[in-house]
Amino acid sequence: MTDTLPPETFQWPAILLAGDVDYNLYQRFRTQLVAAPREGIVVTELSTLGGDPEVARMMGEDIRFHSDTNTACRYVFLGKATVYSAGATFMSFFARENRYLTRGTRLMIHERKMDKSLHVVGPLTNCVASVKALLHELEHSIRIQNEGFDALAIGSSLTGDDLKARAPENWYLEAQEARDLGLIEGVI
Repeated sequence: MTDTLPPETFQWPAILLAGDVDYNLYQRFRTQLVAAPREGIVVTELSTLGGDPEVARMMGEDIRFHSDTNTACRYVFLGKATVYSAGATFMSFFARENRYLTRGTRLMIHERKMDKSLHVVGPLTNCVASVKALLHELEHSIRIQNEGFDALAIGSSLTGDDLKARAPENWYLEAQEARDLGLIEGVI
């Protein structure tokens, strides 16, 4: 178990990100990750209202890879002001003892959303194939979403099922509540 980090650890984050989680944010993240120290504590600070969950997963996989391959570094997350949606997905890739929020930060956890129309027209077998393709997309997206909930719950007093039950209603948590539930290590 790692000790809770003191506030001065977070004064000069190596990676500073704010805004929508999208491919532009990913490029800024990668540029800063490449320039980050190769040993010691590497803080990633994020403030976001959300965005693309697949981009958040790409960023998270980069953190997971670097954490696994560079044991000289401790990769730490600091959420600032708002960590909504895809931001919470990204945070889930950090070990619970490496997750921090600033005072008053709000965390929001919700289900993935889809906005898609299905227009069924043509030969019946093609219609069935189109419907099945959309169903498979939904089922796979739910599995990915639930993997994120399970990862976020590790080390907390909650289970992935607890998060899944609260997610459809957009669950907002203040930093202290997130700490009390064990979703994060500390509040700065």
